[in-house]
Amino acid sequence: MKTRKFAAGGYRYIEGVFQYSAGVRASDGQEIVRLQFRRPVALAEGFMRIERHLTESDRPLAAFCACELRSPAPFSEAGFRSFNEHYVGMLDRWGILQEGQSPLARSNVCPAVGPPSEPSFHAFCYTRPTIGGLPSFVISGSGETTEGLGSYRDHIVGYGDTSRDGLRKKALHVLSVMERRLAALGLGWADTTHTQVYTIHDLHPFLADDLVDGARTQTLGERNIGTVFFEHGALKGFQISLDGAV
Repeated sequence: MKTRKFAAGGYRYIEGVFQYSAGVRASDGQEIVRLQFRRPVALAEGFMRIERHLTESDRPLAAFCACELRSPAPFSEAGFRSFNEHYVGMLDRWGILQEGQSPLARSNVCPAVGPPSEPSFHAFCYTRPTIGGLPSFVISGSGETTEGLGSYRDHIVGYGDTSRDGLRKKALHVLSVMERRLAALGLGWADTTHTQVYTIHDLHPFLADDLVDGARTQTLGERNIGTVFFEHGALKGFQISLDGAV
């Protein structure tokens, strides 16, 4: 995984797909701040509120470095592409895109109970100056697939398999993706303080052994798996998603 510095935004990011990067880490002298909306805010209004907050905080639009989205239901591949083009279009108008790709980290899941009526912002992050402190970062959410290879469905681990063993394989794949992203930013599980799992399935049969402890704990540090949310992944066929931050 390759990283690039986005000086105007005050952070470094892992190159990903066109709609989001795989994660961001604040540059020296910067920290990442997370703000959560009281309730999901539709995309257009959310962009306006984010712009207003950044302006009032004397931060450039480029400081917008990550967001958490909530959608009504899992997208089809075509629907996901259309949505992403609309979303990236706004970032382009803000002058944030880097060689046609978004440097922002992002997660996007679909609440199983009380979903929004349209794709909406749940929370957003931006950089601001600081003195010292711990590493400040956000790792983008990922489902049990390999991104950047065309069709998501064609690369989903165990497509349609929701057996205990199938879910375990999916979870381990997602954990592996998170570990590689952390490593690309010079980080490990021990650096995380917030890690979320999103699924409508029961992971408890293997949650402690495989997700929290794991065979590689000695080299990676404890996995801070904090909260399991009852939510669908962003795309049809996704059963488990994971993201993390400090």
